[in-house]
Amino acid sequence: QIQLVESGGGSVQAGGSLRLSCAASGYTGNKICMGWFRQVAGKEREAVAGFHTGSGRTYQSDFMKGRFTISQDGTKNTVYLQMSSLKPEDTAMYYCAADNFCDAWIGHGQPFYWGQGTQVTVSS
Repeated sequence: QIQLVESGGGSVQAGGSLRLSCAASGYTGNKICMGWFRQVAGKEREAVAGFHTGSGRTYQSDFMKGRFTISQDGTKNTVYLQMSSLKPEDTAMYYCAADNFCDAWIGHGQPFYWGQGTQVTVSS
């Protein structure tokens, strides 16, 4: 059973930056896909970025390219999402997620494991 704990959300003005962290526990030795989804109020949850700890391959949504960066600290089983040039439309609940495969980050199904979410609010 994988547990995911997010941190780093908050409020920021447009153009600002935030870094989200997701610490995973409850597994050893397995290679998994970890990453982020977000949900804007009233809309469906959407993939932001994923990272496979085995291959190192990343999956990124179009809206994040050039602004967000996903990275990993393998020694801490932690995945980060560095968000820069934030826009009001980035306001959402951001969820850390994990699964054995990265299919969910390319539009196939949903990850099995989820964190509780962390709110990001960007004001204009």
